[in-house]
Amino acid sequence: KKPVAHDYEFGGPAGALGCVLGLPTAVLFLYFVCAGKVCPRGVSGLADIPSILSAADLSGLLSPAAFGVATLWFVFQAALERVLPCKVVEGMPLPDGSSPLKYPMNGHAAFWVTMALVGGELAARYAGMGVVRLEWIYDAYIQLAVAAIVLSSALAVALYACSFLPNRMLAAGGNSGNVVYDFFMGRELNPRTGTFDWKVFCELRPGLIGWSVINIGCALKQYELEGTVSPAMVLINVFQGLYVWDALYQERAILSTMDITTEGFGFMLAFGDLAWVPFTYSLQARYIVENDPQWGPVGLAGIFALHALGYYIFRASNGQKDQFRRDPTHPSVAHLKTMPTERGTKLLISGWWGAARKINYTGDWLMGLSWCLCAGVDSLVPFYYAIYFAILLVHRALRDDHFCSLKYGADWKKYKEHVPHMFIPYVI
Repeated sequence: KKPVAHDYEFGGPAGALGCVLGLPTAVLFLYFVCAGKVCPRGVSGLADIPSILSAADLSGLLSPAAFGVATLWFVFQAALERVLPCKVVEGMPLPDGSSPLKYPMNGHAAFWVTMALVGGELAARYAGMGVVRLEWIYDAYIQLAVAAIVLSSALAVALYACSFLPNRMLAAGGNSGNVVYDFFMGRELNPRTGTFDWKVFCELRPGLIGWSVINIGCALKQYELEGTVSPAMVLINVFQGLYVWDALYQERAILSTMDITTEGFGFMLAFGDLAWVPFTYSLQARYIVENDPQWGPVGLAGIFALHALGYYIFRASNGQKDQFRRDPTHPSVAHLKTMPTERGTKLLISGWWGAARKINYTGDWLMGLSWCLCAGVDSLVPFYYAIYFAILLVHRALRDDHFCSLKYGADWKKYKEHVPHMFIPYVI
């Protein structure tokens, strides 16, 4: 039985088309507006953007080497998912009431295998036997980004076409009947080849682990140019590496997120996972290569403290939510107050989730702000992430609120009376 589509989101078909065309353009814009030492400085420097872009060299964007590397990277991560030891776990109940799908959980092992290979290459290089020049990632950054854009778009086309095969469970939000909108949102809920789940694999593996490797390549490029790796570069690698490691260590938690339970797998998630995340989230590391902010001890300590606060809020709140979903009788959550619903489930109204409905988003944003600060304050471009992420989180929170109001009905209104604030307790 085909699910019934919800009301249009993202501005409907026109908005979806704008995203399909605009998001790849944004990736290119963020590169060319701030490439090497050419980057607008301060607020007044924003007026230089047109002249910076007019001087951009658009030749050589398509590179066979970059396409080959991007493809091999995807295949390598898929091979790790297939061969590494894993614990197989069940996902959430499916919309049609059929048995939950099963997923191999070995993303954490894939992360460490990848890091071990990177470390082995660096050790071999130190011994004069290195074979891979990781600095090339920085040199071929835009070519790799274009390859990721093309490959993720091609994947989205294939996913859309395959969604018309028999016995496919469709996502409510991507089953509107409008080709452009459904292509963007994702028509099939859980596209699989055998037991290989394309959506769950792409959610955390190639893009997130690739992001960490890109950052390492940027650090090595800075060392090649300057003979040293700056404290700011170390911090951005540690902060964002921790974020990636955390996501893969807590891999099972994604199975209850809206991306997995509700969204179809189309251009929005394929492009976001494989192109947007690795090639825009690494902007700060790329910027620091040739524009180190020269932070002193006090500045570095302040950035570290901000990140530590954000990570604590993010991890503690998400950990509490995930533990409650898996086992509400666990000693760490059994004492929390809950509100029963007519659906037979319970909503947390104390602890982190009694403080604010999206308290985890607050911690996530504070971490993102600390990443931007690693790049200093000379240019606003590295702060794109804090601005973009604030907009994204507000939009996502409003979407979640809408879906929960449909899911819980009058109970959701009662819940919001218990927990009136969305992001910051007693503020907003």
